[in-house]
Amino acid sequence: MPNAPLWPALDAIAYGGDYNPEQWPRETWREDVRLMREAGVNLVSVGIFSWALIETDEGVFDFTWLDEILDLLHANGIAVDLGTPTASPPAWFFARHPEARVTTADGTRLGFGSRGMASPSSAAYREAIVRIAAALARRYAEHPAVVLWHVHNEYGVPVADDHSDESAAAFRGWLRARYGSLDALNAAWGTAFWGQHYGAWEHVSTPAAAPSTINPAHKLDFQRFTDHQLRACFVAERDAIRARAAQPITTNFMANQHWGTDLWAWAEEVDVVSDDHYLWAADDAPEIGLAIAADLTRSVAGGRPWILMEHSTSAVNWQPRNLAKRPGEMARNSLAHVARGADAVLFFQWRASRRGAEKFHSAMLPHAGTDSRVWREVTALGRDLGALDEVRGSRVTADVAVLWDFESFWAQDLEWRPTEDLSHRERIRAYYERLWRDGVTVDFALPGHDLSRYRLVVAPAQYLLRADDAANLTRYVAGGGTLVVSYFSGIVGENDDVHPGGYLSPLREALGVDVEEWLPLAEGARTAIAWDDGSETPSDHWQEQLRLAGAEVVARNASGPGEGLPAVTRHAHGDGAGWYVSTRLDTAGLAALMRRVYDDAGITPARHDEGLEVVRRTDGDRSYAFAINHSARDVALETPGTDLLTGHDGDRHPIPAGGVAVVRETP
Repeated sequence: MPNAPLWPALDAIAYGGDYNPEQWPRETWREDVRLMREAGVNLVSVGIFSWALIETDEGVFDFTWLDEILDLLHANGIAVDLGTPTASPPAWFFARHPEARVTTADGTRLGFGSRGMASPSSAAYREAIVRIAAALARRYAEHPAVVLWHVHNEYGVPVADDHSDESAAAFRGWLRARYGSLDALNAAWGTAFWGQHYGAWEHVSTPAAAPSTINPAHKLDFQRFTDHQLRACFVAERDAIRARAAQPITTNFMANQHWGTDLWAWAEEVDVVSDDHYLWAADDAPEIGLAIAADLTRSVAGGRPWILMEHSTSAVNWQPRNLAKRPGEMARNSLAHVARGADAVLFFQWRASRRGAEKFHSAMLPHAGTDSRVWREVTALGRDLGALDEVRGSRVTADVAVLWDFESFWAQDLEWRPTEDLSHRERIRAYYERLWRDGVTVDFALPGHDLSRYRLVVAPAQYLLRADDAANLTRYVAGGGTLVVSYFSGIVGENDDVHPGGYLSPLREALGVDVEEWLPLAEGARTAIAWDDGSETPSDHWQEQLRLAGAEVVARNASGPGEGLPAVTRHAHGDGAGWYVSTRLDTAGLAALMRRVYDDAGITPARHDEGLEVVRRTDGDRSYAFAINHSARDVALETPGTDLLTGHDGDRHPIPAGGVAVVRETP
C-alpha cells in the first residue's frame, strides 16, 4: 500500500516556486499562468512578502488582488501554498511600534527597509502576526486553490538574536521557568567564576557586548531562548490558522545552511517539513553539501516525505561570487533532493524580479525570457517530474546514522576553545563525504534517539553530551552497534560545564579510553598516523594524550607532540564496538579508518563509479534507484528495471555525463 501523499489535492510531485504577482501588472498574471501550465507547474507559494498590501493599516485589510490571483491560479489548475507575510512587517507597524525593532548586542536598533526586522519577543509583533494570520485563514480556509499554509519565511534569517528591553524581560521569564530559582541559575551558569553571581532577577539581562568573553553558559542559554522565541512566534501563527483552516501548515527550514534553529524541535511543530537549499559557490563538491541538507531534512521529518520549498535555477545574488549553474545541473540538484525524500521541487522564484535586492537572483522564468537555456531546462524538468508520480510517498532507509546536535554546535562555537581549527561543520562534512563517496546512505540523529536500527553510528562532533545521551550511546554499543567517535566529543554537559570525570568520561565504558590532555598542533603542522598493518595516513590539527581503559590500539601517532601515543582505538563492549579517533583525518584519510569500521559493522559499501550518486526510495515491494552522474564521463547503473525518465528497460542503464536515471527496479 503506497504511503499517503503530502497533499491529497495534488496527484503528482509538486513543482513550482515562489510567485510574487504583486510585483507585476495584471496582464503579466495571465501570461504567467499560461507559462506555468507550459512548464508543468502545479504549485506556487503566494503572499510571503505582501503584508503591506494586504493589511494596509492596522486592522484594515484589502484582499482584492489576492482574491483575484488565487481565483486565476485555481481556474488554471495551479494549487497554492499560501504564505503569511510576517517576515517583513510594513512601515506603518514600525512607525507605531518602534520598540519592536531588533536591537543588536552593541545596542544598535536596526531600521526599516529589509526583512526579518522585528523582535520575536515584541508583544506588538506577536499581536500583529496573529491578527494577519487569522484574517488570511478566515478568508481563504475554504478556497479551493489553497492546499498548504506557509508561515513566515526562513526563521532567524537574517537576524535572530535581539537585545531589546522586551527581549531581556522575556529572557528572564524563560530562565525563571527553566531554573525556578536564582540559586539554580547561579549553579547552572557557574557564576562563582569571575564574580558573576546574581542576587536579583532584574540584574539578569541578555549577553550583550562586554569587555571580554561572556559566561558561555549564559550565551548558550540565550541561544536556546532565541530559538524558543522564534518557534513561539511560529506556533502562535500556526494556531491562529489551525483554528480556522484544515490544510497542512509548514515553514521553510534552512538545513545545513542556517544553524541557529534547532530543527529537531521545529519539526515537531509543523505538519510537513520543508527546506530551502542553495548551493555554495565556493564548495568544490556542492552536490555533497546538497545531500547533507536533504538527508538532514528527511531525518528531522522522521523519514517522511518533505518539501523542497526553495532552491535556484541558476545563480543566487548574495554570495561573494555567484556562479551560474551549468547545463543539466539544475535537474541534477532537483532530482537529488527527490532521491533523498522530497515529494516537491520548488524554486525561488517563478519570475525574476526587475527591482529590489534580489533582482539578480535566478528564476524559473529568467530576465532572458522563454528563449533561454534556463527556461528550456525548467520545462524539461517539469516533464521529468511528471514521469515520477509513482515515486511519491516512498521512503529512504539507511543503515548508518551521523549525530547532528544543534545545541552541541552552539556550545562548541562559543569563545575560547583550545584551537580555532576545531570545526563541527568540517568534521561532519568530512565523515559524511567519506560515506557519500563510499555509496553509503545516511540518516542524521540525536544522541538520545533510538539508534538500534542502525548498524553504525558516527559522532563527528559531539562536544556537548548529556549523561543520559551518553548512556544511550553506551547501550547502543552493548546491544551490538558500532560507534565511531571523533575527537573533542563528550567534553561538557548541558550548561557547557566540563564533565566531572574529565574529557570523554561519559563514554569511557563504550570506548575504553580516557583523555588526559589535548595536544593541539601549531598552525600548518602536519603529522601522520601508523596503522597496525604498517601503513600510514596523513593527519593534522589535533592529537591527544590517551590512557587506555580496555581499548586496543589500531593506529598510533607517527609524529608530532603525541608521537607513539594511540591515535585510533577500538573497544569491544557487550556485543558491539566503540571506535575513538583522536586526530584529524581528512576525507581521503578516513578511507583507511572506515574500511575497518565497515567490516566491524557488517556494511558493504556500494562503491559506484566515481561521481555517480545512487540513492534508493522504497515503498513496500517497489524500489526506485536514483542514479545521478556528477562526473564529466558516461557511466552506467547495473540493476534490472525500467528507467522512468527514458523508458529504457534492461539490466544496464547508461547515464551520460551530467545525466540522471530513475530506475523502477525489477524485484
